[in-house]
Amino acid sequence: MLRVKSLRHGLLCCGFATLWLTAAAGVALAADASAPEATSSAPNSVQAAMALGAKATQALQDEKKKHEEEERLKGFGADWESWEPGNSVADTASLQRGARDYAAYCRGCHALKYVRYSRLGDDLQIPPDELQQYLLPAGAKSSDYVSAPMPTADATTWFGKAPPDLSLITRSLGTEHVYRFLTTFYSDPTRTTGANNLELPSAAMPHVLSTLEGVKVAVFKDGAFDHFVQVAPGSLSHEEYLATVRDLVNFLDYVGEPAQVHRRSLGVKVVLFLLVFTALTYLLKREYWKNVH
Repeated sequence: MLRVKSLRHGLLCCGFATLWLTAAAGVALAADASAPEATSSAPNSVQAAMALGAKATQALQDEKKKHEEEERLKGFGADWESWEPGNSVADTASLQRGARDYAAYCRGCHALKYVRYSRLGDDLQIPPDELQQYLLPAGAKSSDYVSAPMPTADATTWFGKAPPDLSLITRSLGTEHVYRFLTTFYSDPTRTTGANNLELPSAAMPHVLSTLEGVKVAVFKDGAFDHFVQVAPGSLSHEEYLATVRDLVNFLDYVGEPAQVHRRSLGVKVVLFLLVFTALTYLLKREYWKNVH
């Protein structure tokens, strides 16, 4: 009987051991089966986290940039008398943008009576079809001079004086004057046009670029200008507006003397030629006079 009981006890222990090993093997197999799924989902989770982090970083940067822009525009322009366009008539792309903006915002009132459309097309590398589409008014020919459609009598009635021709405006007043004129308009309800100007006080011209720049007011202290405050945004940021004005001034600078880039290039060549000729003349003089004491 003792042997039978011992045998039964041993069989029970073996059975329990077998069941435990089977369960353990099942858990291991289940873990192995789920391992590929976890491995495959891990990169997706990491990518999602990285994407969220990138969006959050970009949002913080945008918010910081917006805040800096708002802070800067709360008070600016105290140094307006030192503003300069820093333009270059050798920049063809800038001249093309300036011609576009002149046609859109200036040509309605201001002519360029000494320049033909064909000259603009050649110098600014504008194809004839684009010149016809974007610059030439309806019914105009490329050989025509750039004129303004506004009648002089109407302009005098509306603004008190006829808008000046802009062909030589930068040569007569300088690029700095034109640049500061276009960047120092401010809101003034006492004026008929609703705007005034620091560079040219009581200017008859309205702020035709206000849709781009927005509206700013001038703060005066003790009767003197102190700074500008932006009160309404335009379609462009402050830096974008300054770049637009720079292109427009650059175009007007080119119009004042279309051949100036060629003239400067030729001038450099002439000076180099004279230097070389002077050196050769000096050497020839030494050769002729070497035996003269």
